[in-house]
Amino acid sequence: MSKEVSEEGQSHHRKDYVEPPPAPLLDTPELKLWSFYRALIAEFIATLLFLYVTVATVIGHQKQTDACAGVGFLGIAWAFGGMIFILVYCTAGISGGHINPAVTFGLFLARKVSLIRAVAYMVAQCLGAISGVGLVKAFMKHPFNSLGGGANKVAPGYSKGTALGAEIIGTFVLVYTVFSATDPKRSARDSHVPVLAPLPIGFAVFMVHLATIPITGTGINPARSFGAAVIINDDKVWDHQWIFWVGPFVGALAAAAYHQYILRAAAIKALGSFRSNPTN
Repeated sequence: MSKEVSEEGQSHHRKDYVEPPPAPLLDTPELKLWSFYRALIAEFIATLLFLYVTVATVIGHQKQTDACAGVGFLGIAWAFGGMIFILVYCTAGISGGHINPAVTFGLFLARKVSLIRAVAYMVAQCLGAISGVGLVKAFMKHPFNSLGGGANKVAPGYSKGTALGAEIIGTFVLVYTVFSATDPKRSARDSHVPVLAPLPIGFAVFMVHLATIPITGTGINPARSFGAAVIINDDKVWDHQWIFWVGPFVGALAAAAYHQYILRAAAIKALGSFRSNPTN
């Protein structure tokens, strides 16, 4: 009888989800796997397509002379959020669908990817961003050069400190959404929160763009800012470039730290509840 009670208690407390083990810091064996290089190709192509569509949307809007013509800030925000939704959906099963060095950095801090994979992803993302913006310039050379190439910079009337704060908060929203949407408990039988992960991630990008386009043009993705800066190669853009690396990386660090705090608090609460009533 006691054995049955024990087994019943164990089955009651058994998790309905599996927490993946922490990724090793230096996972050198993955360098021999085709899946690793396939993931790099996926990140490169996804970031290329992301930058091509979104920067072309920005240039197309800026090209309009009528204030009521073009897609407006709302359309630009939809372009960024919609493309992230599409591309994360397409690449999640191949590379994890990062498409952003800040997301990769946050997942590295949370031990979701190794240092080797994180660095390789960031390189692939930056190369993809440069290629994507390069395509926009090839197809729209005159408006691209005359309208600033869709590059991120601090808008007139805002200080660099304000821009940095906007990038930190915006990236925090994005990376924390990534952590929440990809949490294994979301797919657990008793979670009651079914979710298609790319959807909230895309909406996070959309909402952040609505808030920060007037301030910085919205970076929250160092590859996006870097790719446009390389192709337009303007001194003012380069002067502001540090904001679009420091801000997203600090925001990703804060999101990773907060996520880990929430996980530890939940684990401590669950342990305390089990100790106080181990038979339930």
